[in-house]
Amino acid sequence: MAGYWLMYMVPSVLALTYTVRQRKPRIQPVHWIILGIFFALFIGFRHKVGGDWSNYLFRYNLLRRESLADIVLMSDPGYIFINWLMHQWDFQVYAVNLACGIIFLVGLIVCCMQQPRPWLAFTVAVPYIVFVVAMGYTRQGVALGLFFLAIASIESDGFDSTSGFAKYVIFITAATLFHKTALLLLALGIFFHGKKWLFRVLAILLVGYGLWDLLLVEYQETLWKAYVEEQMISEGARIRVAMNLVPSLLFLYFRKEWKEFFPNYAFWMTLALCSVAGVVLVEFASTAVDRVSLYFTPIQVIVLSRLPILAREKISPRLATLGIVLGYAAVVYVWFNYATHAKYWLPYQNWLLL
Repeated sequence: MAGYWLMYMVPSVLALTYTVRQRKPRIQPVHWIILGIFFALFIGFRHKVGGDWSNYLFRYNLLRRESLADIVLMSDPGYIFINWLMHQWDFQVYAVNLACGIIFLVGLIVCCMQQPRPWLAFTVAVPYIVFVVAMGYTRQGVALGLFFLAIASIESDGFDSTSGFAKYVIFITAATLFHKTALLLLALGIFFHGKKWLFRVLAILLVGYGLWDLLLVEYQETLWKAYVEEQMISEGARIRVAMNLVPSLLFLYFRKEWKEFFPNYAFWMTLALCSVAGVVLVEFASTAVDRVSLYFTPIQVIVLSRLPILAREKISPRLATLGIVLGYAAVVYVWFNYATHAKYWLPYQNWLLL
């Protein structure tokens, strides 16, 4: 468990010592590159870590004899292609995890670098988004990383600009190739880009139907039975959904300050309301809501990294930062000591050290 604490302490110490007050702080890419390399090695070369390790290893070995023509038609073709490519280069499954980890980290870091407290943003992401999602749900971790890139594009260019919207669509389409549930994010982007309600509704229906027919129609019956009819229970789903609830409520409380300082109010309001709704819906379809709520986790990164500015009239930025760092340290402690599936993450092993 010491390895996890070390990886959390690095960005958290930087967050606590970060004193820049302006909205757009000076960025030093070298520091982020070094941090990214360490986290890529930590994620990519993990050995027997994660609840789905055996499933991913089985899938990797199963693709050894598949042709490129065959894998294009498989579910989640982006992830399958990376597996196939590593086979062609005679690499092991660690190369797949490394490639997926790099994609995830690029998205996360690019988005964090845009925030007024970039190190605090990354600190918030480490306990759950990095340790659990990126290291446990590899395919959806890549999709989430691409969503972070999409968020970065709209934060810099906005939904109204052609370039911002085009980048958003490209990144989310790529995310859909790694995990089909990212389809929901594409509809969300189109909804906010369209000026007229009729255009929004028609665009969502057309794109949703087209991508469903392309990627999901073969699997819709299986997905429905697994996630709804059989009421799969995702242990800890209530807690993970509740983690999105806290920053969502903070966003709603400081919504006036948000409008004053930050863009894309309607987009983040929608994610906040969806997060609140998830707390109710998780009681009816826990696994489905749990997986979809993973795409709402950026609200933790964005809102909490901006909280020292949003709440500056009520609490000092330093004290707010300290509270967030300690709060997520508690998440690390509780998850690795009390979570049902924490045993699949412990002890941490790295292939480079075996």
